[in-house]
This record gives sequence, structure tokens and C-alpha cells, in this order.
Amino acid sequence: MKKVAVIGVAQTNFTAAQDKTEVELFAEAALEAMAKSNIKPRDIQALFVGNVLGDFSEGQGMVQAFAAENIGCFNVPANRYEGACASASMAVRDAFMWVASGFYDIVLAGGVERAATMGTPLATRTFAMFSDSRYEFPSGITFPGVFAMLAHLYASHYNVPLKKLKEQMAQVSVQSYKYGMHNPKAQMRKEVTIEDVLNSFMVSTPIQLHDCCPFSDGGSALILASEDAAKKLTDKPVYITGVGQASAGPLSSQKKYLPRIYSREVSSKLAYKMAGRTPDDIDVCELHDCFSIASIIAVESLGFFEFGTSGEAWMKGEAAIGGKVAINPSGGLKAKGHPIGATGGGQVYEIVNQLRGEVEPERLVEGAKIGMTDTLGGDGGTLVNIILERGW
Repeated sequence: MKKVAVIGVAQTNFTAAQDKTEVELFAEAALEAMAKSNIKPRDIQALFVGNVLGDFSEGQGMVQAFAAENIGCFNVPANRYEGACASASMAVRDAFMWVASGFYDIVLAGGVERAATMGTPLATRTFAMFSDSRYEFPSGITFPGVFAMLAHLYASHYNVPLKKLKEQMAQVSVQSYKYGMHNPKAQMRKEVTIEDVLNSFMVSTPIQLHDCCPFSDGGSALILASEDAAKKLTDKPVYITGVGQASAGPLSSQKKYLPRIYSREVSSKLAYKMAGRTPDDIDVCELHDCFSIASIIAVESLGFFEFGTSGEAWMKGEAAIGGKVAINPSGGLKAKGHPIGATGGGQVYEIVNQLRGEVEPERLVEGAKIGMTDTLGGDGGTLVNIILERGW
């Protein structure tokens, strides 16, 4: 298997509703990624695009083919990936495998979404389609409801008083907003306090408005290259050294494990094993914080903190820059935004820039050499983890 490097990354601003089409948003990111990689559209051998709701947001199915043509990649294979919020991470993982196999030398992967443009009612309705359609969605379960239930389960399972857990969840949001303030591509750029979070609108008890990430529009793009190709194009290759992916069924099938997400534990172990790394080796992680309780659950399944203790870790600054592991220095989905089809690509974008030392000083993880992404699709139905390392 060949070594695979990420040689160029780009991301549009993640924003509230905007007028650009998905093809235009993806093109903005893709052309910048190509320019940063010193390649032309004719060098791209295949295109892998994450996109979830294009059919609903603008009536555009098969966005990947139109995106390829729009950026001058004529007649190349163009594939669309749908794994709910993990769609772009699936695209990156498959692009990695195609290059690692030796079939391609240079591919473009990423994603795009216009979730904010859909408006809250339609976006919430369509997001809910990514839970179980037979029992969960007809019961009125939306994703705030899913994570609200997980918060209650977490509190009872680990004997953490709900009031204390809510303060810990609030601290997760406070940290994300703090870093997002310094990210020029972030959607939410303001500081909040724990009191602000606890006094915000109740969405689905115990989850409040500032515990939730926003619906977002945006695109992300990465250029992946074989080691030989990468050496000719950049002196700062970032290698993908481990990937993992796992799936799960309805929440009822996961009930013995909840609030832990077992698919995350399977996926992350695959990525650690492939990379020959452990959680202690990870300097920085961009993880799936669609809700603040999701962060608390995720860091434990990824092996960064003991089960039932990560809320305290956040309160002590152990999940902050300078702590045990820096979590979401981009601001995460909470502050950076969550254009679901593009999210995983945006996470890789952040890790590559962190390893290269090319982010704003206020949110730089000084000396970071190994980073990880974690993307959750649906209520655990799809999980993807990617480990990246400095190549120079």
C-alpha cells in the first residue's frame, strides 16, 4: 500500500444562508485547494464529494458530476458520498484508499452543503431522516431529542448530577466559541459565558440553544496524492496514516452500549491500529460536537479520557490548547458551523493547517505533529476517523 499525503486544503467560509449554489460553493474550495497544491484541473484523476441534502435544498441531485465539470475536471470519475454528517469523511477515506492502492496518483475529495439555506423547519425535518425511519422519526425524534436523551443517560449512568453535567456541557460550548472567535472562516464569532449558555433558549431538555451547533452553508476540498507525486508538489506533505469507519443500526439496537457510541470505538481503534498510534499520541483533534454532550461522549470513546470523567477534564482545561489534547481549536461544529456534507473535509482542513502551523496564533496548537478527525453520521449509524501526521 502506498503512502498518501494531503498536499493542499481549502474551505469556504461556513455561513448562514447564502446565494451561491452547491456547485459554486464546492468550486470555490476546490479551485483554491488545487492552487495551493500547484496542480491544474487536468491533473485530477477522480473526484469524491460528500453531499447529503442537495436534492432537498436546491433540487440538485448528482451534484458531483456538475461539480467536476464546473471546475474543469472533464469526464473524470465523480462519486457522491452520503453518510449523513460523516459524508465528506467517507469521501476522504475512499479517496485515500484509491490512492493507497496505486490506482490513482492525485484525487480531489471534499464536500458541500446548503443546510442553512433550507431554513430550520425543513432542515430539521430532513436531518431527522437520518435516524431510523420506521420507529425513531415517526416517534417525533429529532437530533436535539436524541442527544438530550443521551445527556440524561450519561448523567444517570455515570452518576453525574444533571445540574453539574449542564455546567460541564456549557464549558464545552464556551471553549468552542472562544476558539471560533479567532477563526476567520467560522460562522459564530462571539464569546459566551457559562451563564449565557445556561440562560439560553431550551431546545430539548437539558439541551439549550448554545449547546447546539448551527445549520450552515459551506464547502471543503482536499487534494490527496501518492508519496511520489506529493514530493514533487509540496515540501509540507501531511500524511494520512490511519483511517477507520464503522456502522450501527437504530438506537434500539445500540441500547446496551449507550450513551457510548460503539461504532466510534470500532472506527477509532481501526484508525489507531493502522497508524500504529494510541490516544496518547494525538496532539489535536477535530471531533463531532453537534451538541455539547456529543463532545463529552466522543472524547471518552476516542480514549482521551476515562468514561464518566471528561466533563471534569473540560472544566480543568485538559481539552483545551495546552491541555492533554487540544479539542476543536477551529471552534468545532459549534462555532465554526456544520454544513453537514462538507463537515468532515473541514475537519481535515483544520488538522492539516494545525500540523503546518498555518492558523491564527490565538488558536494554534504549538508543535502539533499528529492530529485526528472524528465525524459522526446520524445517531451513530456512520462513524469515520482519520489520523494525519506531519511528513517533514
